[in-house]
Amino acid sequence: MLAAATRDLRDPDDLDATLHTIVTVARDSIPSVDHVGISLAHRDGTVTTTAASDDFVVELDLLQYDMGEGPCLHAMGTEPVVRVEDAATETRWPRFMPEAVRRGVRSQMGVRLYADAQTFGALNLYSVSSNVVTDEAEQLAELFAMHVALVLGQARRVENLNTALASRKVIGLALGLVMERHSLDEDTAFAYLTRLSATTETKLRDVAADLVEQHHTRVRSGREGGAAEPDLPSQETPPPMQVHPRRS
Repeated sequence: MLAAATRDLRDPDDLDATLHTIVTVARDSIPSVDHVGISLAHRDGTVTTTAASDDFVVELDLLQYDMGEGPCLHAMGTEPVVRVEDAATETRWPRFMPEAVRRGVRSQMGVRLYADAQTFGALNLYSVSSNVVTDEAEQLAELFAMHVALVLGQARRVENLNTALASRKVIGLALGLVMERHSLDEDTAFAYLTRLSATTETKLRDVAADLVEQHHTRVRSGREGGAAEPDLPSQETPPPMQVHPRRS
């Protein structure tokens, strides 16, 4: 079932469905585990629950995020596998654990999601039926966490590839515009774009996107006004063009 779910990740909906399948299968497969979720750490420092077997997971995860403590966060930053047995006597997270116990948690695990030399988040497993986390349960949790990390790593690589392809496309369009409007060869046009990038302290893809957008704006204005944009005189060195620095 997991193999079929992860065979093809072509869009965000596929990723969401795959992660939901994993948490559902993990809940049904790991002894004494009743609720499972996946927490993702973001570059801005926030953590969100991206897949959950039920609302119980979302509520317990949010408690950890809001309090800034708990097995999930501890697994992300300190200890790859966090095992909590007899939750009522656990003292490591004095704010979170009493609230978790009050909601019925008896034992819990947090397992780091790590692949491609980066931490993506944690797999969170809650039990309301047992005070004990068996060795088998821990081993299975680690296997599921490894699987989730591989899925997230693949999704990240696909996202990076799509971004790179989009950047290459817009840079190519900008190159073509500069070459055509100023009768330059490709090398000279590319040198011009890189010089604009350096002098404006703007990423090359953003310089290219800005020039392409300026061109489209002028074309639209020309159509609305009933006249096309006049050709600029050919020059070996193009005149300065306005580039608006963008935030990445």
